[in-house]
Amino acid sequence: MQRPMEDTQEITCITCPVGCRMTVTLTNREVTGVAGNACRRGETYARQECVAPLRMVTAVAQVIGSSVPVSVKTESPVPKDKIMAAMREIESRDFRMPILMGDVLIENVAGTGVNIIATKSII
Repeated sequence: MQRPMEDTQEITCITCPVGCRMTVTLTNREVTGVAGNACRRGETYARQECVAPLRMVTAVAQVIGSSVPVSVKTESPVPKDKIMAAMREIESRDFRMPILMGDVLIENVAGTGVNIIATKSII
């Protein structure tokens, strides 16, 4: 019988300004314990961060016919390992006016199932 592989990670929670330092215990790449969090949100963050980290993506992109770029973001967090692919896709697109805040500019960016939306209007 093979021994379980155990590991610990030290992370800082970013869900609120407190910034709890947490110790996360993983057994066979599964979170088996979280210590040091002051609230339940910290535990939720630690479990997600150590197994499948997610991040919001924000960027600016050029708009054809405008000297002002459009700011964009993901509608929800994407897997951390898809950030660069999302950025390449944003950079490769030709955006045209008019763009209204909230418009979906790219559907399913980098195959994540998450849309890129405009965060300001360019008219």
